[in-house]
Amino acid sequence: MAEKTELSFEEAMKELEQVVECLEQGDVPLEKAITMFQEGMALSKQCHEKLEKVEKQMDQILHEDGELELLNFQEDE
Repeated sequence: MAEKTELSFEEAMKELEQVVECLEQGDVPLEKAITMFQEGMALSKQCHEKLEKVEKQMDQILHEDGELELLNFQEDE
């Protein structure tokens, strides 16, 4: 699996799922398993960063008057 510079979230998740599935089968040589694990970690990081970016965007809601309001959707404990 060659590393692509910019995958969509869905593409990265699909590749990550393929890596996990292959590693879970357990019949991968050690060197290849390490490489696949590193690829999986990079894909996981990419997905996490994309989710964080979307979360920040979702925290901003555009009002009718054009002003942005920063909202926090976390519940107070």
